[in-house]
Amino acid sequence: QVQLVESGGGLVQPGGSLRLSCASSRRIFTINVMAWYRQAPGEQREWVATITSSGSTNYADSVKGRFTISRDNAKNTVYLEMNSLKTEDTAVYYCNARQGGTGDWWGQGTQVTVSS
Repeated sequence: QVQLVESGGGLVQPGGSLRLSCASSRRIFTINVMAWYRQAPGEQREWVATITSSGSTNYADSVKGRFTISRDNAKNTVYLEMNSLKTEDTAVYYCNARQGGTGDWWGQGTQVTVSS
């Protein structure tokens, strides 16, 4: 079992930056895949970025070149650095941990609002 806690959300202006954190109760290098998802009002939850235990990363086209996912194994924390934020990025952002054949865990989410 894994508990995930997101933090770092808030209100920013278009073009601004924000860094989200996801603290895990389990050593993240033992988890196959960690990811960020987001859900805007009235929309389906969508995948944003992924980082594997080997360090491989992938991004949704909508955030590619603007967002960076990273990890700090010593702190058992995954980060999402968001730059050049747009109003379309407004959503609740969720941390996800997946261990194939074992489990799939979610945090409670953190609100990101991009508005002028």
